[in-house]
Order: sequence, then C-alpha cells, then structure tokens
Amino acid sequence: MPIETTTHLNLHGEARAALEFYQSVFGGHLTIATYRDVGMPADAPGAENVVFGSLQSEDGFRIMAYDIPGPATRATGGATRRENGVTVTDQPFFVSVRGDTLDEVKGYWDALSAGASIVEPLAASAWSPGFGMLTDTFGVTWILDVAAADRAE
Repeated sequence: MPIETTTHLNLHGEARAALEFYQSVFGGHLTIATYRDVGMPADAPGAENVVFGSLQSEDGFRIMAYDIPGPATRATGGATRRENGVTVTDQPFFVSVRGDTLDEVKGYWDALSAGASIVEPLAASAWSPGFGMLTDTFGVTWILDVAAADRAE
C-alpha cells in the first residue's frame, strides 16, 4: 500500500491563512478542522484555530498545517511535549506519515518508536482511527495516522 509523507507546518494562529494562500498558488482541495470541531468549547480561546489542516492538489502537492495551542514560542532546538492535554512545540515543522490501515501505520510506529520519546501514543482520535506523535532519536518529530474520510471546511 502506498504511504504519504507530508510536511506539517506548526503555526501560531496563521494556519488557515497559510493554507488558503498555498491553495491560491497550487490549487487543490483544502480541508480544515478547528479545535471546536473536535470538541473544544466554542467560547474557549483558540477554539476557531486550526487543529488539522491539509491541502492536496491533483498534481501531487501536499502540505499540512495547524495552529500550535498557546502563546508563540521561539525554536530552541527540540521541545515537543504534551501539556494539559495539548501538544506544545517550538518546532517549525513535523513529518507526517499517513497510511491506509491501522496495521500498516502500527508497523511504522513500532519501528520509529525504538528509542523515541512518545509525545502522544498511537490510538484512535476524533479525526482518525489511529493517530500518534513521537520524537525519534535524531530529534525529528513524526506524526503517524490512518487516513480517514475528508472533513469539509
């Protein structure tokens, strides 16, 4: 089965604007889900920010983006962690790998997780049958997930 490896941008309140800009450049189908869409109370600060955004064109261009929860931070060389139920990072991007089945993704997860720091264990999420995040021994943060039906903007 084919897998997709996609650059995943980590932004501060600009993910929607960035994805819309890239769509104006490359065309393609834009998918956006907000924190509110996945269960955050609508009146909470940041509820309208992007928790999952992707752009995919027929020509093969793919990019993902989300809005990092909390205040903007400067990159300091490698911090990605879970804090109060949200992922906090100073990394400008992650590598995202998407597969078709949980078994397929679990195989990649098991191999990549050797010696890694687990940020979020591979498990079902509000948007995927399997989602996990880890930072490998080289300091690269990976997101692995199982493809799910597209969400409308």
